[in-house]
Amino acid sequence: MVDSYRVPADLEGWDPDRDLGQPGEFPFTRGIQPTMYRGRLWTMRQYAGFGTAIESNQRYRHLLAQGVTGLSVAFDLPTQMGYDSDHPLAAGEVGRVGVAIDSLSDMEQLFQAIPLDRVTTSMTINSTAIILLSMYLALARRGNVPLSAIGGTVQNDILKEYVARGTYVFPPKPSLRLVTDIFEYCEQEVPQWNAISVSGYHIREAGATAVQEVAFTIANGIAYVEAGLERGLSAESLGERMSFFFAAHNDFLEEIAKFRAARRLWARLMKERFGVTNPRAQQLRFHAQTAGSTLAAQQPDNNLVRVTVQALAAVLGGAQSLHCNGRDEALALPTEESATLALRTQQIIAWESGVASTVDPVGGSYEIEQRTNDIEERVRALLLRVEASGGTLAAIESGMIQREIQESAFRAQRAIEDGQATVVGVTRFQTEEAAPIPTLRIDPEVERVQKQRVQQVRASRDAVAWRSSLDGVDRAARDGSNLVPLIIAAVTAMATVGEISDTLRGVFGEHVDR
Repeated sequence: MVDSYRVPADLEGWDPDRDLGQPGEFPFTRGIQPTMYRGRLWTMRQYAGFGTAIESNQRYRHLLAQGVTGLSVAFDLPTQMGYDSDHPLAAGEVGRVGVAIDSLSDMEQLFQAIPLDRVTTSMTINSTAIILLSMYLALARRGNVPLSAIGGTVQNDILKEYVARGTYVFPPKPSLRLVTDIFEYCEQEVPQWNAISVSGYHIREAGATAVQEVAFTIANGIAYVEAGLERGLSAESLGERMSFFFAAHNDFLEEIAKFRAARRLWARLMKERFGVTNPRAQQLRFHAQTAGSTLAAQQPDNNLVRVTVQALAAVLGGAQSLHCNGRDEALALPTEESATLALRTQQIIAWESGVASTVDPVGGSYEIEQRTNDIEERVRALLLRVEASGGTLAAIESGMIQREIQESAFRAQRAIEDGQATVVGVTRFQTEEAAPIPTLRIDPEVERVQKQRVQQVRASRDAVAWRSSLDGVDRAARDGSNLVPLIIAAVTAMATVGEISDTLRGVFGEHVDR
């Protein structure tokens, strides 16, 4: 429990020049741009994807028409796990939590009439990131869009899958090889693309505290930089195209301080540990999403208020990109109405609240600065524990990180059940439930249609070109060549996500959690 108020003495040892600085200057506590949102607002994204590519395309075009300034693609579980829609393990999951993508034909439908050189795209995909990114690049080539002209982000953060989310396919070491293949290819061919979004969001959703979210995310970021260095890439180039992804949770002041502490600590680590001197490569640029785990099925309109508070914390914390959850997401994927209202939340904050008119309006607050210091100090202590465990990969393999998150999740849930933590409408201030709100339902017909589509792709493609392309993927996986060009060739020959994943499984094996 913090004191009821702060006084200057609480900031003993705090140096405003060293610890705060100016906006756009090292250590970037006050933001990465000198003018922040006065010069350019954050990118307004709405994470979306469900059913077939055609249905998702319609949702994207609706959101673009409503003012979204960047797309964010959700893929279904079979796509994330490297299975085609007609695989037995895909049964019942096709198009459920995201869009079903089996082949380049689906990717073409997903982005129909959307100009890839004028809209940035974020793709939440990890184990099969190299395949879905290759499809996006192949699609750009088909549309005569230079790869140098496209911008966006592929999540490509496999380490957090082993500790927080579970959609892994291959063992950690070959998975890191796929990550660095993407790093290398994007540096050479797709210079405006962010080759990774190091994700603390899923770590927080799994039950981590704010400090753990930052610490384990930064530990993963360090591991990716080190993997890139082993590949022969420079920390300067890696830092320029790395982005981060955090949750915006309920504790308003803690969340603002968390974002500032993460940005300051990353800048210091890049400078002190990796010798990075380019300011752009020292900056922690991040996307934020309001916290799905805080949403309640009871009194779902309350979620509008939760999301607004969380989104405002992300903005005051200096986010570069933001997604607001829909009020109905504790019940189902958001309806079009809910997604539009979530976007309006961002737009009202941007254009009506006035907070975007001042650069870092919370800078210098005794409470914010003390919390920022405290979070950075505690994150550093946790990073030292990770290092003492042998580094990030060793800490994952030993289960150290997973145990930390699980214990925090248990404590948080127990606090709710014991009445120590209040969830409005759930643990206090309950009402008799009103009539259920409309929710999005996925038509079971989606699975039949998608299975038929992938089977038609297999029947109509050039079998010789297809076989040759998969053989090329197999050889590259074995000899260490960069896989991206070979996978682009394979998806162009209409090899499917499942077929390419199976080829890689044959070389790398599959990860089994112990």
